[in-house]
Amino acid sequence: MNATSASNAALNMVRGLDRTQEMLGRSLSRLSSGNRILAPSADPTGVASAEKMESQTRRNHAATVNVQNAISHVQAADGMLASLASAVGRLTELATRALDPNLNDGDRALYQQEFSILQDQLRDTVGGTTAEIGGTADITQPIGRFNGRDLFGGGAGVQVNLGVFADQSLKIDATNLRAGAFASLIAQDASGKFLLSVDDANAVSTTSNALEQLGNHRATLGSFQGRLGLVAQTLIVEGENLGSAISRIRDADVAAETTELTKYNLLSETGGAMITQANQSPNSVLQLLQA
Repeated sequence: MNATSASNAALNMVRGLDRTQEMLGRSLSRLSSGNRILAPSADPTGVASAEKMESQTRRNHAATVNVQNAISHVQAADGMLASLASAVGRLTELATRALDPNLNDGDRALYQQEFSILQDQLRDTVGGTTAEIGGTADITQPIGRFNGRDLFGGGAGVQVNLGVFADQSLKIDATNLRAGAFASLIAQDASGKFLLSVDDANAVSTTSNALEQLGNHRATLGSFQGRLGLVAQTLIVEGENLGSAISRIRDADVAAETTELTKYNLLSETGGAMITQANQSPNSVLQLLQA
């Protein structure tokens, strides 16, 4: 081998070693960072897909929070409806007992006292304006509230976003107790006196109808709660799938990169040894000439 050929061989070895060192550095960077894509130029399509799915993941997390808040709203309303039903059940019992012809005026007065106290509690829980439930003043801060929103008023209900797209939504109907039989149960005149008393002829039917109204509202809320629970589970699965897809695009394959690291380490050591050997070859020739 002449000097020119030896020089070319050495240059080729150096280029090969540089390439090996570059690939070794990439493997080290992927393993140390955990990222398969070290720069957008490495996989432009993968970067675009991952960014799109990241956006979906953020919307998925937001929708999950929305659904969980809606479930809490429904649970709060249902819990209070159960308490209201218990109180109205007692009112029905008192109205029925007041029909006993053997009661004296003192007995009826005691029944009326408890009846009015329960009506006050129901009224304070549901709230409303004087136009809705009468009385001397509006009840603007009723007990039946959740996160600053009245639970038992009229209105358009609650609109809940259920997914990553704007049109995925569910409207939870308003639980309006300021109308119907329940409103008759808590209505007052302009002086603050309840329109319904324990010994009224229609007291039993009004309280019974109010109980039926509460039961219907609880059934409706139960249906919404069941659907929201299913949506919550779906969003969790969707979030897990999005996370897995993003991981497959962005995360480094540790097993494959470890194999590559071992490979390029061996090639680097071998290349270095070959360059050393190539550098020693001219010295060996010179020694032979001198001998």
